[in-house]
Amino acid sequence: MLFDTFIAPFAEFEFMRRALAGTFALAFGAAPIGVFLMLRRMSLIGDAMAHAILPGAAVGFMIAGLSLFAMAAGGLIAGFVVAVGAGLIARSTQIKEDASLAAFFLISLALGVTLVSVKGTNVDLLHFLFGSVLAIDDPTLLLIVGIASLSLIVLALIWRPLVLECVDPGFLRSVSRAGGPAHIVFLALVVMNLVGGFQALGTLLAVGIMMLPAVTARFWARDITGMIGCAIGSAAASGWAGLLVSYHFNLPSGPAIILVAGALYAMSVLCGPVGGLIWLALPQKHLEA
Repeated sequence: MLFDTFIAPFAEFEFMRRALAGTFALAFGAAPIGVFLMLRRMSLIGDAMAHAILPGAAVGFMIAGLSLFAMAAGGLIAGFVVAVGAGLIARSTQIKEDASLAAFFLISLALGVTLVSVKGTNVDLLHFLFGSVLAIDDPTLLLIVGIASLSLIVLALIWRPLVLECVDPGFLRSVSRAGGPAHIVFLALVVMNLVGGFQALGTLLAVGIMMLPAVTARFWARDITGMIGCAIGSAAASGWAGLLVSYHFNLPSGPAIILVAGALYAMSVLCGPVGGLIWLALPQKHLEA
């Protein structure tokens, strides 16, 4: 019974194994990025950037159809353009960067949907917006794994300035000039992982596998290393359980994965030992003289 429920779908069907491998790769690549976005109070920027890649992917689709290389390259270019453009506008005008990104987010979403509708069908539009993790093929899987591997390597290289900027950005500016370059590299990693997530979960849900495990981890760990470990575990568990829910109950796979991640978040809000509601309601021990 347990085998049939939890293991048999992956043992019997190759597409389920590829989907599981893809979601695990997204967990290792996107979840750590989500932790740093959360700690730097940039969570909504991740959502804006997820929609920013849509016009570029749509242009790639118009040029080459459902070509992995064309859509990934278009998404990367569009993401970088929006990130740089929003930053330049924020520094050149009185508009804050979050407001600038919100404007780009709305324009990008509308433009991307329009471009896809002009060339494709409603099925193509649904694929762009919600993805199709069960349709991951070998080239797409290699792209997601490559992005995750590169993300982990680059994060290791810029770990110190990223952590310092989360804890004390003023101190980092006073002792080093690495903060600016590390920020740019970090934004590049955000775009790359959103492009990888877009291939599996679509533009509307790609940020979910990045941010929900990150905010879940905040209720289970106090230090950054622990948060990253919890976020990766939460994202991987969400992918595995979401695929099983999708398989057994005939539900769309991408939304099922994000809903499981949302359920883990809700459970953590209640039961998490670091700021969970139940723990906060318990009598607190006080220092004795």
